[in-house]
Parts: sequence; C-alpha cells; structure tokens
Amino acid sequence: MTVGDVMTTAVLSVGPDTSFREVATTLFAGAVRAVPVLDTEQRLLGVISEADLLAGAEQPEPTGWRHRPRHTGRPGPHHRHGTTAAELMSAPAVTIAPTATVAVAARTMRERSLSWLPVTDGDGRMVGVLGRSDLLAVFLRDDATIRAEVVDGVLAGMLLVDPARVAVEVTDGVVTLTGQLDTRTDAVLAAQFVERLDGVVEVVDRLTWETDARPSDLDVAHLY
Repeated sequence: MTVGDVMTTAVLSVGPDTSFREVATTLFAGAVRAVPVLDTEQRLLGVISEADLLAGAEQPEPTGWRHRPRHTGRPGPHHRHGTTAAELMSAPAVTIAPTATVAVAARTMRERSLSWLPVTDGDGRMVGVLGRSDLLAVFLRDDATIRAEVVDGVLAGMLLVDPARVAVEVTDGVVTLTGQLDTRTDAVLAAQFVERLDGVVEVVDRLTWETDARPSDLDVAHLY
C-alpha cells in the first residue's frame, strides 16, 4: 500500500502572506496542529505548527539600551519574531511522495518524531497530507482479503507452492501458517513475505520443511 492510497487530500493551508492571527484562526477552527504554507501554484514552502506560533508570540528579552530614548529609563518596544506565515514557518519541510510505501512513511515519521507529513509530487506541489491516523488504515483490511493475498499472492504466486500444503488462518490480522514445505528456505521466505503484507499484525509460524535446501542448491554450493 502506498502513501497515495491512504493520504488525506482535503488539506487546510495558508499562503506566505497570511497574518499571524489568520494562521492561528485556521489552526483553531480546523482543529489541526499544523498547516502547510503554499504558494499560488500549490508548491510547498514550509509548515507552521502550534509550536511555531508559540515561538513567534514570545516577547524577546531586551538586549540593551541602544534604542531607548536617553531621557527615559525604558527599553524600546518589543515585537513578535514574525507576523506572516513566511516569517513563522519551518522550512524546508520534511515531505513524502505519494508513491512511497506506507512502511517508508511510518519509518520517516518515527525517525523525525513527526505526527504528519506533507505529500508532494515531483514538482513540489502539495497533493495531500499523511497523518498517523491515515497509517492505521493499512490495518483495517479484513481477514478474508489478507488470507486471499497470502494464498494467491505469496504461496501460489511468489513461492510457486501448492496452497493446499499450507493451512492459512487469519484472525484480527494475525496470520497462522501451518504445514510442510520442501525446504527450510521456502518456509522462512513464506513467513517473511506474509509478515510484510499490509494489514498483517503478526505471523504465527508453524511451518516445517522436508530438507534444508533443494538438491540444485546443494550442487551449486558444492561448486564453491
């Protein structure tokens, strides 16, 4: 399953000239924690999060008396760090392509400690967003669909194994494989391939094998 399969395409966004107040209103009204900043051609310029707004609203400590009038004992006025989206945003933003796998996206979010990712095409245009809730969609595949992919896609399609040799049971995303295959390699690959299928929560491997390797594999190994 790819990012494009599960991403959200209805995305709130702001422009680079959007004011601090308008950005805050967008976050509050949309009940979101961050918004992308897009130019007029929908290209991603950066991202503004709640943390960026809070940082922008902080009043800086006075650094000296250089700008105060000499006849008063007061420092000059304080200003926000940024008043527009372009000044407040974090850039460049971490992005993901719609063709990337969900596994790659999940790893990116975990490694970067992100709760969502902007999805951009090859020209940098925003096509959607991917949140943690979107990633959970891969685990909503029903058991019958997962079982069919194990039987037809992995056993018969990838390993060229007669599916009748393996009993496949799927309950709440947990796949149990029971049976005997020709070689240990077949058994190991079967479990590994099934484990990588979208929607599989766990694999209970009860496979056995007749021999450690095929005769042809042994012959090749003997040559070296």
